[in-house]
Amino acid sequence: MPALNEEESIDKTIAMIPFDVLRESGYEPDVLIVDGGSRDKTVEVARSTDADVICSKKGYGRQYRLGFENCRGEIIVTADSDCSYPMEEIPKLLNILETENLDFISTNRFAFMEHESMMPLNKFGNKVLTFIVNILFNFNLKDSQSGMWVFRKEILEKIKLTSNGMSLSQEIKIRAFAKCRAKEVDSSYRKRVGKVKLRMFLDGLDNLLNLFKMRILE
Repeated sequence: MPALNEEESIDKTIAMIPFDVLRESGYEPDVLIVDGGSRDKTVEVARSTDADVICSKKGYGRQYRLGFENCRGEIIVTADSDCSYPMEEIPKLLNILETENLDFISTNRFAFMEHESMMPLNKFGNKVLTFIVNILFNFNLKDSQSGMWVFRKEILEKIKLTSNGMSLSQEIKIRAFAKCRAKEVDSSYRKRVGKVKLRMFLDGLDNLLNLFKMRILE
């Protein structure tokens, strides 16, 4: 999980993970937090939960790519550190990955999104970016910007991620759906705890530019 000034929520997010259910299913769950330069007590609070914490330069993509390099497990599950993603659904998602012999799963937050969990303008921006992803790459995604994924670590050698910012979220899907056995699964989404970090217009514009850059270079 990437983190940036999430002292209010990071321990709550970790507590939402169903560790007992995962262990009963034969998994050995580890939690890795990649801090992007928090100025509050995020790192201290995360370490108090026995999670592993590493530090990264600021940047959503940078944090994730460093985290992927340092993950020990064969299967990686991602989510934000703000209580917005349904950690209780991890066993269900893992079961789909295993039983359907998939390499990559991305969640569709809009299927069961809680009321007022996303600002209307953000929701509109997500819909526009998803529409453009589908047009440019001939996909049928419903949520190209979701940050909850379940995938086999081995595919990282195949998809070669490069983004440093928020555009990594769409990059990983574009590459995984093009090169791996991938599926989008309906999921839920809650209102985040703490301050919103997304820079709506700057991040949206950067994502849009990166989409066209990928289309040209791929």
